[in-house]
Amino acid sequence: MKISRLRLLGFKSFVEPTELIIEPGLTGVVGPNGCGKSNLLEALRWVMGETSHKSMRAAAMDDVIFSGTNARPARNSAEVTIFLDNTARAAPAEFNDTDHIEITRRIEREAGSAYRINGREARARDVKILFEDASTGARSPALVRQGQIGEIVNAKPEQRRRILEDAAGIAGLHSRRHEAELRLKATEANLARLTDVLGQLNSQVESLKRQARAARRYKEISDEIRRQDALLMHLAWADAQAHVDGEEAGLRDALSKLAAATEVESQALAEEARLAERMDPLREQEAKRAAVLGRLRIEQENFEREAARAAERERELRARAEQLTGDAAREEALIAEARQILADLGAEIEGLASAEAEAGEAEHGARARLESAQAALREAETKLAELTTKVAEHRARKQSVEAGLAERQGVIAKLTRQLAELQTQAREIAGRAPDAEKLAQITEAGQQLADQIAKLEVQALAAEDNARSIATVADAAREESNKARLRLAALRAERETLVKLLIGARHTDYPPILDRLRVAHGYEAALGAALGDDLEAPAAEEAAVHWRHVEVPRQDPALPAGVE
Repeated sequence: MKISRLRLLGFKSFVEPTELIIEPGLTGVVGPNGCGKSNLLEALRWVMGETSHKSMRAAAMDDVIFSGTNARPARNSAEVTIFLDNTARAAPAEFNDTDHIEITRRIEREAGSAYRINGREARARDVKILFEDASTGARSPALVRQGQIGEIVNAKPEQRRRILEDAAGIAGLHSRRHEAELRLKATEANLARLTDVLGQLNSQVESLKRQARAARRYKEISDEIRRQDALLMHLAWADAQAHVDGEEAGLRDALSKLAAATEVESQALAEEARLAERMDPLREQEAKRAAVLGRLRIEQENFEREAARAAERERELRARAEQLTGDAAREEALIAEARQILADLGAEIEGLASAEAEAGEAEHGARARLESAQAALREAETKLAELTTKVAEHRARKQSVEAGLAERQGVIAKLTRQLAELQTQAREIAGRAPDAEKLAQITEAGQQLADQIAKLEVQALAAEDNARSIATVADAAREESNKARLRLAALRAERETLVKLLIGARHTDYPPILDRLRVAHGYEAALGAALGDDLEAPAAEEAAVHWRHVEVPRQDPALPAGVE
């Protein structure tokens, strides 16, 4: 696979769509400082899956998006597309059906980035493995950046190993191997957890078995207790039924007596109703007579008040007559004097005569008003008498109702006493117990049953203690067995791994270079650190990855003093 084109849109300083054509041979980009030459290399690394914003010379990954200038606004997204020539069909199998492969990475502000391969969404890991299989990538030594030559010169063995892996084209295999190891470790952790869970479930199963045995034992004892209780209850019910039959006969006699008494009571009530019907006319007559009597008494009281008023008026008139007699005597004594002044008082006498005439008319009017007032008083007294009559009638009727109510209350009290007596008799009947002999037999049977239950409980407790001790020993043995099983599984896995790594490689058509090496004792670790997994590569040139023997004159530099 070869890179044919690179297209940028909104990436750093490339705000407009820009394409870089990479023709066969050597393609160079020349320009002054700050024109964006390094941005092209960073765009290549970014589309290949670079995840470190520091490697992009940015404070955050969103800084790779064009941030704008005084004349142009900032963009919200950036996109870089790389075009690969796949006419040699060297791509992975899933992407090896076309002559060109188009890989695009697009980022949006505060939304992250996404990858597409030939227009379909892909994962960053797929892009990374695709370029690693092609011996390149975002952090591959093939992309030489500023200061990288010095890093290669001062590189550690692990970093040199990375360079050799890229040169050999096995970086993708190591990535897949690392991923497989992570999955295996996760599977081993899940298996260990599953073993622990199975142990816990086994313990719970044993506990449930013990509980089931105890439940069955409890059910059997409970069934026996219920049978004994049922037998005891049946005996008690038979005795109680006999007593109930006898008492029911007595109750029937009492009910017949109660029916006779009820019949007598109904006859008495009928007689009472008949007498009450006969008493109603008498009560009405009594009420009428009481009303007439009340009216007569009222009239008598009125006449007595009128007589008192007439006597008082008579006394007043007599006093006035006496006064007038005295006045007449004085007048006769004064006539002589009056005759002398009659001439002078003639006019005055005429005035007095006219005044007397007016006083007489006033007296006649007052008398007329008094008579009308007396007539109104008589009408009011008549109405009062009628109201008094009605009150008397209502009072008589109330007394009759109260008397009937008192009689009903007496009957209710009598029936209540009879009901209390019947309830007392019923309680006496229900409270009668069976005879002493049967009660003693029932008590003795219950005591024997209680003794049997106590013995069974003691045996059950002893059996449970024995089962608990056996379960404790079994749990300890089970834990030891689980630990031994885990150790055996670990040893088997280690043995199988060593067989695959050591014995399996010996039977291949291309034995590894490690079989042809002889290392002095103590230098094994140094050899492994320097070459690592490359010791498994064969020396045969027919193999895809192999060691090559180069015939060159031996011109190794001299070692420092004291170094072998």
